[in-house]
Amino acid sequence: MEPEASLTPNPADPKVLKSALKAFKKRMKVMRLDKESGKIGGPLSSGKSSGIVGINPPSQFPKEVWDALVKQGRLKYEGDGLYGLIEG
Repeated sequence: MEPEASLTPNPADPKVLKSALKAFKKRMKVMRLDKESGKIGGPLSSGKSSGIVGINPPSQFPKEVWDALVKQGRLKYEGDGLYGLIEG
């Protein structure tokens, strides 16, 4: 029996890719909101966006899953282990 095989997500499985993309979007949203809600700006700040374009993806999915999403055109690789959403 191979219990490790069931724990490793299959990067080609559409359910795994969908779950990984959902987790990525959620982390990206949280990171942007955290950056935008900093105490430096104050209530009278200009309301600029965070400028975050890439993040480290959630670690519960292997690199192969993120590479598969890049190959599908759902994410883009920004370099240094960072990935970004493709807008549109």
